[in-house]
Amino acid sequence: MTTDSPDTLRSLLAEYDLARAYSEALVAHLDPDQVAWRPNENSSAIGWHLGHQAAVNHFIVRNLTAAEPSFNTAYDAVFDSATLEPARGSLPPVDEILAYRSAIASSTATIIGRIANGDVGAPEQLTVIAHGLLRAVINHEYQHDAWVLEVRDTMVETPAPVPESAQVIAVEGYWMTTA
Repeated sequence: MTTDSPDTLRSLLAEYDLARAYSEALVAHLDPDQVAWRPNENSSAIGWHLGHQAAVNHFIVRNLTAAEPSFNTAYDAVFDSATLEPARGSLPPVDEILAYRSAIASSTATIIGRIANGDVGAPEQLTVIAHGLLRAVINHEYQHDAWVLEVRDTMVETPAPVPESAQVIAVEGYWMTTA
């Protein structure tokens, strides 16, 4: 019997929402050129990090729980870190990246909700998988926020927000969930 519970999954989903909100708050006052800026062809833009966070989330969820199709195969290549920076091409507009993030987040919440409700085959096994999956997705979100924050701070003078969650700690300069 597992000690991971459906209630903990719901709590982790709330933490995931807070992590995504923090990422988006970091770029809320940047203009499209700032979000797309790259210091050189071998560096990633802030916008790439936003899309990458979502793409990795989707890759993990679809491969570990739901086997759902891609949301956008072109974005899969652009936002996959296995695609070298110079080969990624131009980023989509910021509003499209944010819509992509939102669609993946909604799908993740639906899938995790089905797992939490036991509406899947092997609900206990998938509950354990989903706990680790959500923690990895949350921590990956914050991992990329560290770079976004560093670049953001070179572009604007306004103080950066801090995560709203009481369930995060700083580890070597990265926020990580304790949930």
